[in-house]
Amino acid sequence: MAGYDFDAPIDRTGTASTKWSRYGADVLPFWVADMDFRAPPGLLAAVAARLEHGVLGYTDTPPQAQAAFVDWLRRRYGWRVPEECLTWLPGVVPGMNLAARAAGEGGSLMIPTPVYHPFLAVPRHVRKASITTNLTLENGRWEMDMERLEAAATPDTRALLLCNPQNPTGRVYEKAELVALAGFCRRRDMVLVSDEIHCELLLTPGRRHIPVASLAPELRTITLFSPNKAYNTPGLGSAVAVIPHRPLRQAFRGAFGGLVGHISPLAYAAAEWAYSERTDWLAELTAYLRRNRDCLQTAVDQLEGVSMAQVEGTYLGWLDVRELALPAPAAHFERHGLGLSDGAAFGAPGFLRFNFGCPMATLERGLARFEDAVEAALKAWPST
Repeated sequence: MAGYDFDAPIDRTGTASTKWSRYGADVLPFWVADMDFRAPPGLLAAVAARLEHGVLGYTDTPPQAQAAFVDWLRRRYGWRVPEECLTWLPGVVPGMNLAARAAGEGGSLMIPTPVYHPFLAVPRHVRKASITTNLTLENGRWEMDMERLEAAATPDTRALLLCNPQNPTGRVYEKAELVALAGFCRRRDMVLVSDEIHCELLLTPGRRHIPVASLAPELRTITLFSPNKAYNTPGLGSAVAVIPHRPLRQAFRGAFGGLVGHISPLAYAAAEWAYSERTDWLAELTAYLRRNRDCLQTAVDQLEGVSMAQVEGTYLGWLDVRELALPAPAAHFERHGLGLSDGAAFGAPGFLRFNFGCPMATLERGLARFEDAVEAALKAWPST
């Protein structure tokens, strides 16, 4: 790339990396959504400058971070939101659970699947019933089946949990789809909770992210943003909930008690820089990830028994390996030196999630192992 070296190998051993500590040295990890790239130089400088102060005490939300986020929403999405609608918290996952509590006592939650696995734990955490509905694969794209949603909803369904861009399928939902979903929630008087953490990682040219709440100001919505994925700072931990509806916002904040901790001053410094960013780092990262995606797609298309719908956003490939008829797909690929996320955890047995947010050399090593694993599975097929 022109200005940033995303090809540079970075040894993460000895750093207690969750991603790299899970497996032995013989397994390459492509599982958890954590890229193997350094954070942007400007972001690291902002964190270092805050660290230089030397006192890292409890920290209120800095006004500069508030202003930067509001301006970011306006610049990127044309969505004007007063600062009073924002609530900062340590991560999107706590935000989803708080949102489910704020939606009201009892009842049920709707969750389109496959989906990022912490979604599936939310109903249990908040003592609500779970209603899961499957996304459908139409013309190579994963879509929400509105008829299926309508049929599955009940009078006491409190909220729908949306993931856009969608993890793990990589879909970036279009305006018409989001308008239809908002209308469904409005008719049912449901809260729409939207995890939009991957919103800046768009890989398909011409595709744009649309915050669903910006399309339906009259709807009760909780939209969760974070710089952690795009700028590769998940270890710092920060997120912002945008909640225009005042009673819902008050209920969300009221659910904090004893459950949500402080955000570190270093995380605030990183977030402020990210939402103020004017460099070309993100554009270059996106171009690099697009090349990685295309490399993964090409490799998959050349193999029998495996398929992948095009990834429009995120850095996660969703691989259908059901035709390989493996009793334990993730374990099979691990035996061939690949650490992938098991689709069963996302509500879809027979699928695997492949994180291609890494240097190309690492990806190429992984794809060679992937091909070997698929060929081994094909050889095990019974002869006819």
